[in-house]
Amino acid sequence: MLITELFARVRSLPALGVVLGCLWMLVQPTGAATMAPVTSRIEGFVKLVASTTPAAIPSGAYPSRRVSRPAGGGPQTRHVVVYLKDAQRTEALPAGKLQIVQRDEAFEPAVAAVTRGTTVEFPNADPYFHNVFSLSRAATFDLGRYPSGDSRARMLDRAGLVKVYCHIHSHMSASILVFDHALFTIPDADGFFRLEHVPVGEHVLTAWHERIGESTKPIVVEAGRTARAEFMLPVEDR
Repeated sequence: MLITELFARVRSLPALGVVLGCLWMLVQPTGAATMAPVTSRIEGFVKLVASTTPAAIPSGAYPSRRVSRPAGGGPQTRHVVVYLKDAQRTEALPAGKLQIVQRDEAFEPAVAAVTRGTTVEFPNADPYFHNVFSLSRAATFDLGRYPSGDSRARMLDRAGLVKVYCHIHSHMSASILVFDHALFTIPDADGFFRLEHVPVGEHVLTAWHERIGESTKPIVVEAGRTARAEFMLPVEDR
């Protein structure tokens, strides 16, 4: 009797589409899941070109100490950070970890990019003391002197540029860019970079290098497409 009544009610509806429409509404997810933003990606290259700015005249008053290799070695493309300048702040970011090793009187890597809340460790791989510190607006700290084989750490909880130095070796320096989002990357040795999950729309893409600062360009990201960009930075690959 119940089944007969059910079929009778279905036949009495103006169209079967009404029933199907109701069933569709019942199985659809609700809330924020239905409002997920459409994203795509950005790919490109950072290329280094000869600088037209004359180099500073070196001073012989205080000659630099000889070390086994120059500080901040490696290709300069690895000293570039590419990021979305207009990216929205993300409140909940995963707690990350990063190591910046002190070796041969240099920080490795010399340039790093992390999300807010990342803990950075500074192990000492040299056979003498180091003393890591920063007076940056985004982070001010002094980890004190510690010997070979020891390590100290600092959690970076504010977005911005953190410049790191050593009290004992004045030529040592590193740059850490701290972001409120995850839309950043460091190019590979060939200069290639990729940003995933970029919101569709018009954006400002930035390539930062510690010696020249920011270089920006507008870029349009379309759904289902890969936007491409190229930066020509006047940085000599030392």
